[in-house]
Amino acid sequence: MDEIALGSIIASTLRVSTPLLLCAMAGLVSERSGVVDLGLEGKMLFAAFAAAAAASVSQSTGLGLIAAISVACCLSMLHGFACVSHRGDQVVSGVAINMVAAGLTVVLGIAWFKQGGQTPPIDAAVRMTGMMPAWSEPAQAVTDLGPWVGNWVAAIVGHGLLSHNLLVYLAFVLVLVVWFLLEFTRPGLRLRAVGENPAMVEAAGVSVARLRYGALLVNGLLCGLAGSYLTLAQNASFSPNMSAGRGFIALAALIFGKWKPLPTLLACLLFGFLDALAIRLQGAVIPGIGEVPVQLIQALPYLLTVVLLAGFIGQAQAPKALGQPYLKER
Repeated sequence: MDEIALGSIIASTLRVSTPLLLCAMAGLVSERSGVVDLGLEGKMLFAAFAAAAAASVSQSTGLGLIAAISVACCLSMLHGFACVSHRGDQVVSGVAINMVAAGLTVVLGIAWFKQGGQTPPIDAAVRMTGMMPAWSEPAQAVTDLGPWVGNWVAAIVGHGLLSHNLLVYLAFVLVLVVWFLLEFTRPGLRLRAVGENPAMVEAAGVSVARLRYGALLVNGLLCGLAGSYLTLAQNASFSPNMSAGRGFIALAALIFGKWKPLPTLLACLLFGFLDALAIRLQGAVIPGIGEVPVQLIQALPYLLTVVLLAGFIGQAQAPKALGQPYLKER
């Protein structure tokens, strides 16, 4: 593999992993508080639509981000109202969010833009592109050490690592933030405790409902960022069902990572790498076998999701109070 191909795979892996990572961290925060969230897919999809609609109409990146985060937070609060306040079935509520998002985004897209459920293309000036192209200049400068060294550093460091937009780097920073908050802060300790033994937290004078609503609010914020990335950075407009199962893959990465931020990061990078490799392998010819079917390559990330869930869901220990409605004792 030459340096250009390696740099492209690294860059693609980071780009593809970003929405998975944001979504997985959203699910992690929610589920560590004891609230199952199968609605990650729907929140990300609706946030992507909101970001594209607001950005294309207002020609403002900031308004697109605000719209995406607002919509995702509203859906999270709706999930909390059904499951935390009224002790509804958390799985049913999450599935309902996914169904509503899949249908309503198409209906609103047709009604507002009359383009078959799609939004108008977002102007290039509004989209989030590479934050600082000048960062690759130090990599180019090492060509003085020799063309071979310079080419590899420029491809891997310049293109592979330093050519991304702000949301890509923010996603990886947020993993460290979530890890630090959960492991080393009092709110993080309370959040983990409410996912294990909510009665004990309530006995200590801390509101279980308030903690879970706070976790869901953070969940909505992260899902909003994931959805806005799909339309403001990765694609130029919204199209129906463009999330393409990423929310479920993020959920699989969360389970594979055993509800811990750093192992979940590695799982998201693995999924991102397979997706990037699948794109790279399209049209590849294996000696003695022939051309690899495109359908098989495109199915690789989803097949891995099934394999990992089948192999690790029995080994991973979820928070003990996950999915259990809490009724305050009087």
